[in-house]
Amino acid sequence: MLVHPQFDPVALQIGPVAIHWYGLTYLVAFGLFLWLASIRVGRPPYADTGWTRRDVEDLLFYGVLGVIIGGRLGYVLFYKPGYYAENPLEIFAVWKGGMAFHGGLLGVMGAMALFAWQRKRRFLEVTDLIAPCVPTGLASGRIGNFINGELWGRAADPSLPWAMVYPQSGTDIPRHPSPLYQFALEGLLLFVLLWVYARKPRATGQVSGAFLAGYGVFRFIAEYFREPDSFLGLLALNLSMGQWLCLPMIAAGVALWWWSGRQAASRST
Repeated sequence: MLVHPQFDPVALQIGPVAIHWYGLTYLVAFGLFLWLASIRVGRPPYADTGWTRRDVEDLLFYGVLGVIIGGRLGYVLFYKPGYYAENPLEIFAVWKGGMAFHGGLLGVMGAMALFAWQRKRRFLEVTDLIAPCVPTGLASGRIGNFINGELWGRAADPSLPWAMVYPQSGTDIPRHPSPLYQFALEGLLLFVLLWVYARKPRATGQVSGAFLAGYGVFRFIAEYFREPDSFLGLLALNLSMGQWLCLPMIAAGVALWWWSGRQAASRST
């Protein structure tokens, strides 16, 4: 049975300045996005419609703002609305932690809508461009979660070869290393599937729909191995908050994929 190595969260200390591993994983995520999105704008249909590397850099800036603002507000509204209603100034205390992927997704969508409006691009054209470039960033973030020893999994069979004790949990119960499951599913596997899918011409919106549905399905599965938030536990039907938030995401992704295909078919007839 494995024990979480309890990494020092500080990767480098220079005087009073501390560089955390989690911050470095964000830098890796941003770098991967720049690299992958730059590849995509160099290929059809983006290369044929005037997309440039500068557009990618601007997209990253908009996206970072969307992730930070949306992720924080999503955590506040989805997970601890009562607490933050009583302590509104704590909303700004982002250094204490508390970010939600689904809120970050909504924030990024809002940022991409603003970018599309300013550049006179179609919203779904923009989201189709970035969708295959997002999962590697998610994978990087999950490595950060693992290094920090957070978001540990539910209790696992001690005979499971990779079951892991998280001393941070205050118990010696062997657990699923759920950040690594999410790294593999919603990170690497989703990236490979979307990258391959997006290499062929698709109706505008279908790559975005595939991302929404794919992430929703993989996150829903991973949540069965992730310990629910202690202040929420399991909700109706024994589903976690993360799973309930994934259901509309899956439905929206499937609907968008289907609608986009129908729209393309009607235009071609």
